[in-house]
Amino acid sequence: MIIQSIALLDQLDKDINTFAMRIREWYSYHFPELVKIVPDNYAYARCAQMIGDRKQLTAEKIPELEEFLMDSSRAVAIVDAAKMSMGMDISPIDLINIERFAKRVIGLAEYRLELAEYLKSKMHQVAPNLATLIGEQVGARLISHAGSLTNLAKYPASTVQILGAEKALFRALKTRGNTPKYGLIFHSTFIGRAGAKNKGRISRYLANKCSIATRIDCFNEAQTDVFGKALRDQVEERLKFYEDGELPRKNVDVMCEAVKEAEEVFKSLSKKKKKKKKREIEAGLNGTLETTHDESVAAETPGKKKKKLEMEGEEEPVENGVEAEETPGKKKKKKKRVEEADESNIADESMQQEMGVDEPVKKKKKKKKSAENED
Repeated sequence: MIIQSIALLDQLDKDINTFAMRIREWYSYHFPELVKIVPDNYAYARCAQMIGDRKQLTAEKIPELEEFLMDSSRAVAIVDAAKMSMGMDISPIDLINIERFAKRVIGLAEYRLELAEYLKSKMHQVAPNLATLIGEQVGARLISHAGSLTNLAKYPASTVQILGAEKALFRALKTRGNTPKYGLIFHSTFIGRAGAKNKGRISRYLANKCSIATRIDCFNEAQTDVFGKALRDQVEERLKFYEDGELPRKNVDVMCEAVKEAEEVFKSLSKKKKKKKKREIEAGLNGTLETTHDESVAAETPGKKKKKLEMEGEEEPVENGVEAEETPGKKKKKKKRVEEADESNIADESMQQEMGVDEPVKKKKKKKKSAENED
């Protein structure tokens, strides 16, 4: 993502410059004095969009001009120049087209700022030490030229120093001339602040520190900018040494201090991670408990439900002498019970009848025996 964003950023810079030059040429036919008063491309596009026809520009629009120009004297100068302008009159259709094109250029400039912020945040996530040492855009250009952060970490400091100046290097080798002292590193602020004699020295020293920073960013588990700040302080001290002669600190002492600070930062980060994990685990357990409870309540088998319904049907009380409506299953069971009771009653009655027939026979036999005995 860093490689794509820095490539898009460079392309946007070129496009915005070309489009701004087109607006300057186009609107200068109507208001040529505005170019000298507002040299910035973005501010010129805003002015062209807001002013439109210069004849309608009055002192009432001075506060609006001050908002984005941030200068009251320039706003007053624009109003005065509009009154005395040597430009030609322009048709309303041409003004509409100019305003539309200026709006597009303003949108591209605003998007370019948003993309720069995105690149800054991405660089601090991926390579924080390199970004703090040399800057976000220069570090991104180094990474894009190398292909990836790991490839840049594998390069020696001498390769990082001339990275981006390969044509000049091979030309110097062919002609046996002086080799280039710096490549993409030239865009950093340190080389611009150094003197003409010390630019080669500071570029070599800065390339050394950049290679250290890239290796830390590439192979370190936790990302911090502690080492980048320490390396930047070392480059500042080396600049002072070249200018004033003050001796800088030794690399061993600076790195020991940076390691101690990094350990403290790592401890704090580990504590925060542990707390986050605990919160996530607790939240997950609570969620799982709630889901399991809901599932246990909802996931009852149909057999259990039927049994519950049967038990409830047996235990239902009769209210006001009117029985509750019975389900078809209950009706069937009651019918079976009634039939069984009827069968048992019929069997008892048959048994009683049989027993009742035998008893009078026995009584008759007894009467006969008693009559014979009397005779």
